Amino acid sequence: MELLFGIIGLVLGIAIGFVAVRFIISSSAKNAADNAARLVSDAEKQAESLKREALIEAKDATYQLKQTADREANEWRKEAKVLENRLMQREESLDKRADSLDSREHQISSLSGQIEKKDRDLSDALTQANITLERVAGMTSDEARKELLNSLRSDVSREAAAIIRESEQQVKNEADKKSREILSLAIQRVAAEHTAEHTVSSVPIPSDDLKGRIIGREGRNIRTFEQITGISLIIDDTPETVIVSSFDPVRREIGRITLENLITDGRIHPARIEEMFNKASDLVNQQVQEAGDQAAFDAGIHDLHTELIKTLGRLKFRTSYGQNVLKHSLEVAYLAGVMASELGLDPLPAKRAGLLHDLGKAVDHEIEGSHALIGADLARRFGENPEIVHAIEAHHADVEPSTVLAVLIQAADAISAARPGARRETLESYIKRLEKLEEIANAYEGVEKTYAMQAGREVRVMVKPEKISDSDAVVLAHDIAHQIEEEMEYPGQIKVLVIRESRAQDIAK
Repeated sequence: MELLFGIIGLVLGIAIGFVAVRFIISSSAKNAADNAARLVSDAEKQAESLKREALIEAKDATYQLKQTADREANEWRKEAKVLENRLMQREESLDKRADSLDSREHQISSLSGQIEKKDRDLSDALTQANITLERVAGMTSDEARKELLNSLRSDVSREAAAIIRESEQQVKNEADKKSREILSLAIQRVAAEHTAEHTVSSVPIPSDDLKGRIIGREGRNIRTFEQITGISLIIDDTPETVIVSSFDPVRREIGRITLENLITDGRIHPARIEEMFNKASDLVNQQVQEAGDQAAFDAGIHDLHTELIKTLGRLKFRTSYGQNVLKHSLEVAYLAGVMASELGLDPLPAKRAGLLHDLGKAVDHEIEGSHALIGADLARRFGENPEIVHAIEAHHADVEPSTVLAVLIQAADAISAARPGARRETLESYIKRLEKLEEIANAYEGVEKTYAMQAGREVRVMVKPEKISDSDAVVLAHDIAHQIEEEMEYPGQIKVLVIRESRAQDIAK
């Protein structure tokens, strides 16, 4: 019974709890619905308020825009009115001008009629005059015109010939005078330093005992040095001096610096030689770059190719007949620039061609051929203007000059390098070389005169036309060139030019 009562009590408790929960849930749902309805009502009221505010703001903005549009419209109307007034004034002015033109047109028409009448009267008078002249002279107008033209033609031809001869003589005199003035001015304004030419460098040493260390055991040091640097060491009886010899000036400079550093360091062995050589190579390459940059800067040229600047810098260590080639190139650039300015030409291309004209000398010991053609090929390869390239290749007449710039570079090079004293070649040997060239050419039969030109770079041979034919002149040029090669020592090339000139002459008595 107790168990039964317990179960009944439990069932009643569960039922009562369920009913209580349902009541609580129903009450909460009603409250939530009331709150939701209240929130919806409040939201609707707030939305209505916002709507009214937005409408008011839109009306205000519309009013402001209308006011602005009205102001702008008024301004446009004012401007249109001003323009309309101007157009009306201009139209009135045009009307006045049209009236004036109409009146002038009437005047011109009247004058044209008068001119036509006078023209007809003049034509009639001329016709009557021609008829009268033909009757008096006994020839027609065409015959009289031909007679007059023939008479005038002979007189004019004589006068023209006299004027042409006088003009030619005057131009020649003025050209000679002007050219002398330009050359003298260029020489006065430009001066350059010169150094002695050499293919060897002397390196002083503290004592002769050091020569044995330079040679090394069984000559291993000197062999290593010559193999690495590519130059020759001359160790002889000259006291406290070692000679470094090479025809490559840059390589010789690297070898000289290497040897001086080895002597200063005191440690002379194959490994140390290679180390010092690498350091000297870096130093000389830096000097080459700096020398090229400085030369281009001094000449006022700022757009040279990097390789051309390096090649130009190598000329710092190149000499020719006592002239430092880099300084000679700068001098030629200055001279060419001065002469171009005096002639009214642009001096910059002249300076550029002058600076680069001996570029081939930096590598002429590595490449076969004339340094002028080598330099021209380098300049062409690195994008130089064809006019500059032609001036380089023609400055020693390897190619016939065809531009004013090429002739200027020839003249500037001759001023800088060809005059005696500019290069440290003794005047006596210079004169002897020129005399020898003329002596060789004069020894041939039929030669009338011989002139050694351009410091001995060119020999001009004038022959007697009655003794030397055109074919003989070709053979003569070959024979003279061959004899010069056999009997003389000279730098570069010598051009042999045989000139045969025929003249016909008579005398009017």
